Amino acid sequence: MSLDEDTRWLEWVTKQFESIAGEDKEIDLDEFKTALKVKESFFAERFFALFDSDGSNSISLDELLKALNLLIHGSESDKLHFLFQVYDVDGSGSIDPDELRTVLKSCLRESAISLPEEKLDDLTLALFESADKDNSGSITFEELKAELETFPEVMENLTISAANWLKPPDLEQKRRQTPRYLTRAYWHNNSRKLLFLCLYSFLNVLLFIVYMLQHAAGGLWLMLAKGCGICLDLNCTFIVVLMLRRCLTWLRATWVVRVLPLDQNILLHQIVGYAILVFSVAHTMAHVMNFIHLTQVHESYQLWEYVFTTRPGIGWVKGTASITGVVLQVLICLMVVCSSTFVRRSGHFEVFYWSHLSYIWVWALLIIHCTNFWKWFVAPGIIFLVEKLVGIAVSRMGGLYIVEVNLLPSKVTHLVIKRPPFFQFKPGDYVYINIPVIAKYEWHPFTISSAPEQQDTIWLHVRSMGQWTNRLFEYFRQSDSQAISNKRLTASLRNHRHQTKTQEELFKSMSCNGAVASNEDVAVELTLYRMNGARSTSQKPHMDQTVQAELGDAPSTTREISTKLSENHRYCDIKCYVDGPYGTPTRQIFASEHAVLIGAGIGITPFASILQSIMYRYRMRKQNCPNCNYSWCETIKDNEMMLRKVDFIWINRDQKSFEWFVSLLTKLEMDQADEEPEGRFLEMHMYMTSALSKNDMKAIGLQMALDLLAKKEKRDSITGLRTRTQPGRPDWGKVFQKVSEEKKGKVHVFYCGSPALAKVIKAQCEHFGFNFYKENF
Repeated sequence: MSLDEDTRWLEWVTKQFESIAGEDKEIDLDEFKTALKVKESFFAERFFALFDSDGSNSISLDELLKALNLLIHGSESDKLHFLFQVYDVDGSGSIDPDELRTVLKSCLRESAISLPEEKLDDLTLALFESADKDNSGSITFEELKAELETFPEVMENLTISAANWLKPPDLEQKRRQTPRYLTRAYWHNNSRKLLFLCLYSFLNVLLFIVYMLQHAAGGLWLMLAKGCGICLDLNCTFIVVLMLRRCLTWLRATWVVRVLPLDQNILLHQIVGYAILVFSVAHTMAHVMNFIHLTQVHESYQLWEYVFTTRPGIGWVKGTASITGVVLQVLICLMVVCSSTFVRRSGHFEVFYWSHLSYIWVWALLIIHCTNFWKWFVAPGIIFLVEKLVGIAVSRMGGLYIVEVNLLPSKVTHLVIKRPPFFQFKPGDYVYINIPVIAKYEWHPFTISSAPEQQDTIWLHVRSMGQWTNRLFEYFRQSDSQAISNKRLTASLRNHRHQTKTQEELFKSMSCNGAVASNEDVAVELTLYRMNGARSTSQKPHMDQTVQAELGDAPSTTREISTKLSENHRYCDIKCYVDGPYGTPTRQIFASEHAVLIGAGIGITPFASILQSIMYRYRMRKQNCPNCNYSWCETIKDNEMMLRKVDFIWINRDQKSFEWFVSLLTKLEMDQADEEPEGRFLEMHMYMTSALSKNDMKAIGLQMALDLLAKKEKRDSITGLRTRTQPGRPDWGKVFQKVSEEKKGKVHVFYCGSPALAKVIKAQCEHFGFNFYKENF
């Protein structure tokens, strides 16, 4: 930082200190812990002891500024010496294994990572043996420095990142020469959407002007009312078109998807909804002003008679235009308010759902209210009615039953539904599901997480975020406990048979000579579920089951499976109805050459289906040499799959969230255990946002130990995958720069997750010229 920046920063630190210290101008340990905001008190106590240079059990402003200058402006050697002092708990001038274990245990707690004691011992030994070059039984400062130098990324910015008040504020102001929405890249990547919006706006303006001029004789307020009225005819009809899900799904498979922004139908639906609100308010106010004018000129009726009665005879159905207009205005305002992001994302989806069903009354009232609306509405209205009837017929055909349920971490309900023979879908599609025992009349959309090639069942993963989803989770959690108590022997027999089957499959996997599946290896299952008659059996997708089986830890594995099955898994026969499937932007994935799949949290569900389908097709191309164990994949492009490379990025907040699909990801890694001549076809990248980054003093030792143990065991200690879980959030600039340098063809980025992160990723895609697709329904 420059001298001027240093001055401003010191002033800022002084103010922060004064707000924390109070009148005594000193910070004690408790105040220090509160300000530091660390989860593990070990680091707060160690930092406090090192900051307190005079041993007074409190930190003065001078002591704080001296320590900060060391951490912010000091040399690498100064920072490393401070880190060494943190690890040297007893102050002996060296670090022994017990001290290192204590530090690593605190690192795990600080990063919200839970590992067995045996794994903690392995981590400690891995780091200690690597750093103790002379085998003296302790690590000196020079040895720690030499070990850290083998991790160059750690030395880039060694600091205490969790102490926000210890960090200098961002003094660099972001200067953007050109606003994002005016850049060439933005217009290029959003050309279809922007062109369509321009045509939509032009059509509204044209109709508004034409109808205003046609009613010029009626005065300004009547002109404004008629202009807004014709725009309402257009928009209330167009919003029907945007709700034709089956037609849109069919159009996604045609050339129309390259011309019209079909993937933006949800955004367009929202835009048209707001346009209807604006036009309806303007239309209503213009009519009210015109009625005021009429009462002043003719004095035949009062204002309230014009607005709330049929006496003036306004309208083509017994003079009901005013009354229906008032009701329509109330309904439209209610629908817009209840469909706001705050309502939908705050656990009140049912409010949005039921209020939106009033569209039926809106259309009925519009036909009564407006003379010509039925002419606009008749064609899309008939198509919409046919779609609804088809959906009802399809959802009621055949017996659909939920046959298995798994209750996963973070209140995720994994439903396994018996798949009807006529049910065909594409990877990434979604369905509306109705479960009468949960709510008789409610339909909710969820992405299908199983692959189309899985013939017998379909999967849904439901995150508990609202009233309906919470009722679903609680229903199976409570009914599971009741089943154990009421039908203990039946449940015990089923679980025993299931455990036996699972154990046999696990022991078989231990004795397999090769882990790579080929197009002739029919024994390798695409998914973790296999049908056995009318009942399916499953290996619950839980962490380390497949991994431990490969490592030969069979007793603990089977014991873990037994526990998990009894607690979180059950069989059932619960009636449900499914409407769909409906297409999403992810249908474009097989037409791309280099696909980047980004899932945040439960946003992995569409990619679970896609990854399984991709690897199925990949397996069909895999070839094995008959004379040796060498395998390769033919790089043949066809109409079904143009893919040459797939990068899968999964971002989770905590460790437990990885357990949702870790068994599936383990299987996908096994499918391509050998390196391909042109590099791996599928690369996985895992990020855990609650874990502190490698350049944080509170996590540096842990991350080094995890790296060393992962290289030794060829497994990640957090997930059990071969792919190393990275701490913190991705640096999207670096991630996309690496993708761009691979030059595997046109890059398409597919994202499913929070809208806030979508904006960040979309901006990076525009910078690198990648196509961006966001999952919506």
